[in-house]
Amino acid sequence: MTTTATATATATAAKTVLEVAGLHRSFGGVRAVDDVSFVLPEGGSLGIVGESGSGKTTTARIVVGLERADTGRVLIHGRDRGEHRRGKAGRLERAREIQMVFQDPFLSLDPRTTVGGALRETLKLHFPGTDHTRRITELLDQVGLGAREADALPRQLSGGQRQRVAIARALAVEPSVLVLDEAVAALDVSVQAQILNLLFDIREQTGIGYLFITHDLGVVRCVTDDVIVMRNGRIVEAGPTAQVLADPQHPYTRLLLESVPRPGWDPRGIAAARRAL
Repeated sequence: MTTTATATATATAAKTVLEVAGLHRSFGGVRAVDDVSFVLPEGGSLGIVGESGSGKTTTARIVVGLERADTGRVLIHGRDRGEHRRGKAGRLERAREIQMVFQDPFLSLDPRTTVGGALRETLKLHFPGTDHTRRITELLDQVGLGAREADALPRQLSGGQRQRVAIARALAVEPSVLVLDEAVAALDVSVQAQILNLLFDIREQTGIGYLFITHDLGVVRCVTDDVIVMRNGRIVEAGPTAQVLADPQHPYTRLLLESVPRPGWDPRGIAAARRAL
């Protein structure tokens, strides 16, 4: 079975929310994304792993719409996101389909706006003409925050609290897919666990689909159903997460697993294996 076919195997039993087909993206002479295809079922969680420069973040940015593919398609509920949407309403509809949470939420939050104010602005833009007070309370409660945090500025919050705010703001527009780009990489281990548990609960409650972009195989093991491994812009292995991590078939996947520090870890041997690939 090909890597693409393996990646789609677990989606056959559920309706597909996101389909990525034949993406290519080059920068100069460098192929950042080279024939990448995968599917995400409704309520599913797919991890994209690889080292820096593997193409995983460029793939995510194309899915969200922050980058354009040279060729290929991104479909949400079967509709091509590359289709022209007329008017402000069409553009907002497209934006609501897929939302992204970044590694550093501080950079995406207005330092002059309170948490409640940021959520209100987002809701007013997408759902004008209604009172959003109750919805703001619901969103904050959903991510484990309350009235105290609603009145706070971003600089008055911890890193974990800011990431909860970023998640709440993304959920405010009721997306079908949430893309998380190294969303817990900058957090302490204990805070990482809290955010990952929160994301698990939200998926259980809402049925939203997750696309996790990460270099951390521990995160992938905890929160994804399926995983694809990227190297030099291409998918080298794909399948159910437990299967891929327990019995990796590609040398690069084995190298990633061997690179995780543990008793008996041999960094020189890993570096030699990387050069030999």
